[in-house]
Amino acid sequence: MATKTFEEKILELQKKQEQFKAQERALKKRHSEEERKKRTRRLIELGGIVESVLGRPTTEEDKIKLLEFLKKQERNGNFFTKAMNEGMKPSEAKVEQEL
Repeated sequence: MATKTFEEKILELQKKQEQFKAQERALKKRHSEEERKKRTRRLIELGGIVESVLGRPTTEEDKIKLLEFLKKQERNGNFFTKAMNEGMKPSEAKVEQEL
């Protein structure tokens, strides 16, 4: 049985390296998909909460009204941020505000 040449060994390693890169891309893609699904679910749940409080389905105008209301709360003293971060550790609240 003949030993492999350096060139053959290098080609074999390059082939394995490409396989590892493909596996890495696939894992990153799967992770990204899972994170997107979690975010979508969270956004849908938030919309459901808003509709349950309103007692009716939301409309396009409601999006603008809600956005303006929340911005006003923040301008007047960060009331929304404070209410949402209540009970969080100061470091967690700071991270949330930066996002």
